[in-house]
Amino acid sequence: MRSTREWIGAAALWGWGLAAAQGQPAALPAVVVTGSTSERALQDAPYAASVVDADTLRGAGPGIHLSEALSRVPGLTANNRQNYAQDLQLSSRGFGARAPFGVRGLRLYTDGIPATMPDGQGQVTHFDLASAARVEVLRGPFTALYGNSSGGVIALVSAPVRERFAELDLDAGSAGLRQTRIQAGTPFRDGWEARLGASHLEIDGSRPHSAARRTLANGRLAWTGARDQVLLLLSDIDQRAQDPLGLTAAQLAADPDQTAAPATQFDTRKNARQTQLGMRWRHQFDAAGPLAEGVLTAYAGRRAVTQWQSIPVAAQTPPGSGGGVVDFSRDYDGIDARALWRIGAATLVTGVNTERQEDDRQGYENFVGTGAAQRLGVTGALRRDEGNEAITREAYAQLELPLTATLNASAGLRAGRVRLAARDRFLTNGDDSGAMRYRYATPAVGLGWRLTPALLVHAAIGRGFESPTLNELAYRADGQGGFNAGLRPQKSTQQELGAKWRAGEVSLDATVFHVATRDEIGVLSNSGGRSSFQNVGRTRRSGVELAGSWDATPRWRAQWALGTLKARYRDGFLTCVGTPCPSANVPVSSGNRIAGTNGGSAYAELAWRPFETARDGELAVEWRGVKRTAVNDLNSEWAAGYGVLNLRARHGWTLGALRAELVARIDNLADRRYAGSVIVNDGNGRFYEPAPGRAFWLGLSLRAASPGGG
Repeated sequence: MRSTREWIGAAALWGWGLAAAQGQPAALPAVVVTGSTSERALQDAPYAASVVDADTLRGAGPGIHLSEALSRVPGLTANNRQNYAQDLQLSSRGFGARAPFGVRGLRLYTDGIPATMPDGQGQVTHFDLASAARVEVLRGPFTALYGNSSGGVIALVSAPVRERFAELDLDAGSAGLRQTRIQAGTPFRDGWEARLGASHLEIDGSRPHSAARRTLANGRLAWTGARDQVLLLLSDIDQRAQDPLGLTAAQLAADPDQTAAPATQFDTRKNARQTQLGMRWRHQFDAAGPLAEGVLTAYAGRRAVTQWQSIPVAAQTPPGSGGGVVDFSRDYDGIDARALWRIGAATLVTGVNTERQEDDRQGYENFVGTGAAQRLGVTGALRRDEGNEAITREAYAQLELPLTATLNASAGLRAGRVRLAARDRFLTNGDDSGAMRYRYATPAVGLGWRLTPALLVHAAIGRGFESPTLNELAYRADGQGGFNAGLRPQKSTQQELGAKWRAGEVSLDATVFHVATRDEIGVLSNSGGRSSFQNVGRTRRSGVELAGSWDATPRWRAQWALGTLKARYRDGFLTCVGTPCPSANVPVSSGNRIAGTNGGSAYAELAWRPFETARDGELAVEWRGVKRTAVNDLNSEWAAGYGVLNLRARHGWTLGALRAELVARIDNLADRRYAGSVIVNDGNGRFYEPAPGRAFWLGLSLRAASPGGG
């Protein structure tokens, strides 16, 4: 059976890279491209990387959140907040753990199009997991080659269209979950292919005031010629969600299913809309010269968000308050051009990249009127009006060179600058305008040594850079008005040593890492609708990551993953406790755990396949364990560790041209109650976001397919 390959951008550094082989025989190794100049098997990649394939994504849940499947990846924390008004809590080796909302410190991509903005803030709500061929996860020093705020990389790669098909998916589950998805696609003559998809989700939520609905649409149009490939991608998402807020420790212990009173008092909620168009063109040159190929990637989009918060009326009386309603619209775009050169046995990639975002941001009071006539949870008087801008410009290069028949070297450098600016148009409370410019160079070098056909040893070192985001620069640490111009970027040195072993039906990946960071950015205060940030000095992260699988028999398969993390502050500093907090007032001791990080996690599963493939039938038991998590820098409170047991079952039928598949899950079989995620350094002490008790999900997929294209 011949493999079919399609170039899909999966990484910003390489013009978004190459897509993996689709339709290969099961015996061939998975292809991973994240962090690489060229297509290579996962077992040959000289860095810590993981791949979650389409079958795993389908069996992990209804395809709403990445957290459903990414618990299998060591070193990665992917917590579902059970709150659609906030994004997932994602962190890699502790990078991104401090984010009070959205995704911070990681680079996110879908088919090579960034879901991380130039200032480093990202979100993944528009990821279409139903059409994904796989999700790639890169950890370690080579993430530095993705530029600003790249403590880890998560890249979704969509599946090409190789047959004419129409598909209907229906999902139902606990908390009133209802989801409908439709997809249709076909290959055409002369190398064309197209796919359209749409989904609609409604959920009542696991707690009062946590309902949400989401409509997602995606389109894909591709053409492959003799030397050219063109890909067009269009996505649109409209999501409206209530926000149940976090709970205090006392509330969590008394009733984890309750909702904080301010959530209903202020009707906390969030509306978000995003439309994005992306394009990639790849051209292969003849073999006469060193230039092998060129890739041009471009994208543009618009995102609009309105969020009603639970800021008390009294907290909005100071002149510097931005109110209790956040309202912004964002235009963003980017372009990347790269060239791949083959010089003897060496492969060299060079390129340039620029990205831009412009935010038109307003803030309003979340009330109108006074006394008995006062109404809360509405859009009131204007309190903030400004334009924000972030621009990055970068150049990059990476060289891959075989030193011997068994020893390969990789070296790369990404250099650039980022400009972050605010233009205040609401001057009655002072001028909060300002601008900052940061320059950076993030090199990485590594070696891969094939000791035996089954064993690869790899080592790497790299330097990372993370600028403040526009939100982190919005408020000064001293509580006064104005741009937080004293906030410095954080810089890190990452080291990694690992091994990959493949022998028959057994695979094992092992990695040890150490990260030293200076000028770590931390949360100073998080209350009254204002989050302020400061540099807290040096930190250190170290740990071990293990992942493996064993096909004991054609019917039995075991998988496991283990990651440990020791993330500590090396310097003491002052932080804010209490509301209001005009200045830092409580010391944090050196040696404290970095807020938002846990000591490690583990995953294990045992699956039995009564038929030849998992799609024909599978029964599996899963276990996930997480150590306790520090919720604040003082380490005065912790979210307790936990272990949960899950069951899943799949069965498929083929009836002529129709394929039917039924998937069922029971999560948290023992009905354990615990905090599934945390709100770092919350000024009100509502740190805890409870996970639901025992939950079920049932998914039905109907797919009609036939050869197409002519």
